[in-house]
Amino acid sequence: DVVSANTFGANRFKAEKAGCPLADIVSSGVMIAKAAASARKGKFTALDIGPCGRVLKPVGDLPFEDAVGVFAEIVRAGDAAGADLILLETFTDLYELKAAMIAAKENSDLPVLATMSFGENGTSFFGATVESMVLTLQSLGADALGVNCSLGPKQLVPIVERILRSSSIPVMIQPNAGLPVFSEGEARYDVTAEEFACCIKGFVEKGALIVGGCCGTDPGYISLVKERLRGVSPTGIWPGLKTGVCSASKTVFFGDDTVIIGERLNPTGKKSLQAALRAKDMDYVLREAVRQQEQGAHILDVNMGLPDIDEPEMLRRAVIEIQSVTALPLQLDSSDPEALERAARVYNGKPLINSVSGKRDSLKKILPIAKKYGAAVLGLTLDDDGIPSSAEGRLKIARTIMEEAQKVGIPKEDVLIDCLVMTVSAQQDQAVETLRAVRMVKEELGLKTVLGVSNVSFGLPARPVINRTMLAMALMQGLDAPIMNPGDEGMREAVDAFRVLMGKDRQAEAFIAG
Repeated sequence: DVVSANTFGANRFKAEKAGCPLADIVSSGVMIAKAAASARKGKFTALDIGPCGRVLKPVGDLPFEDAVGVFAEIVRAGDAAGADLILLETFTDLYELKAAMIAAKENSDLPVLATMSFGENGTSFFGATVESMVLTLQSLGADALGVNCSLGPKQLVPIVERILRSSSIPVMIQPNAGLPVFSEGEARYDVTAEEFACCIKGFVEKGALIVGGCCGTDPGYISLVKERLRGVSPTGIWPGLKTGVCSASKTVFFGDDTVIIGERLNPTGKKSLQAALRAKDMDYVLREAVRQQEQGAHILDVNMGLPDIDEPEMLRRAVIEIQSVTALPLQLDSSDPEALERAARVYNGKPLINSVSGKRDSLKKILPIAKKYGAAVLGLTLDDDGIPSSAEGRLKIARTIMEEAQKVGIPKEDVLIDCLVMTVSAQQDQAVETLRAVRMVKEELGLKTVLGVSNVSFGLPARPVINRTMLAMALMQGLDAPIMNPGDEGMREAVDAFRVLMGKDRQAEAFIAG
């Protein structure tokens, strides 16, 4: 059905060494494939793009934006030559694959299929997990995703099963014909065409929709696969979308358990962090990120907003450097659309953007950024008229945010809502309204909820008591993720006790272990 062009290794680095224009190499490859595909009706030509051969920063020396440029040249040339779709395959670095995805989306309207290669442990050479790949690629707008190369079809079974359990878009599988065996200076693969076709049939029966062969396969293998698949239909059921974010190697889903979002990388009220940002002391930021991870945070909020610094550049830099020292997913926190876009572009994985509000300007500027870069988005229940005093008013804004997000292609599962904690020393009745709003958003909209809890006690004595009591009350109303200081022992104890009492910490194992 699909003939891949022999353009897998075509990029500027290799074209320069060959002394041949890249556009000519790509165009020739696509035209050869089109000639083969045109021999039969209903066949398609894929522009085949593989890794560029350079390692991206911070591990290697290739800047992310340069990688986007490398892939953009290939995409433009292949599109101009008449390719029907783009196949990104054999990637082992999720960050590089994201660069290729952005290049494909920014430079063509062709469908994009994207696959990675994994070891038997379910991680890629650069540490990406199956679940992080799925969450990132489907959020970036891939039309299909999956695994290729890697291993033989039998060894791929557990990896394929993990992909099928995670993906809500079509899954693509292209294994090798087993593992290479070297004999008399030649590599031969140890899986016969019959064994290969039998395994591929099993993948289709489990739910894979696109299948093929990689190393060691030839037209004979593919022909037999086609024959064995006559009359076979996928019987697997695609899972529904789940609300989640990820780094390249760690995925966090909301709803299964309480998610702690670390608040300490926000300069508001933190003089030491303010001084570090003004001095461009990123070591302080990195130490705080690692400390919160050690204290039990699941996600880190990252806010670099100070009036006298270059916030867009500082947030971009912070994201890159923080991701070099921790695997925790990040919440990108800014009111500046430029800062959010620059940070989301270089983020490795699927981030949470904090935030969009019900204000018309915010909806117009922030939602397209979240859509383009595959981010989940946190919605604040305020609009051009301010923060409603009633839970019903906040619910209305939450509904507006959800509906506007869906209009630009963001699924409701990628919308979280912050019902906004007010200071009870000034507006005592608002604590109850916030809690009511949390419950209503959960029950009537089915969205996950986030709260910055500690604002409730501002101006009062014994703030920790108020904070942890408010946290416990919010958790009982359905709060999914408090934004809090993970080093606050009282707050952590409240979360831990809640998990025991609600049966989420089975046999109180985590509570007892401390």
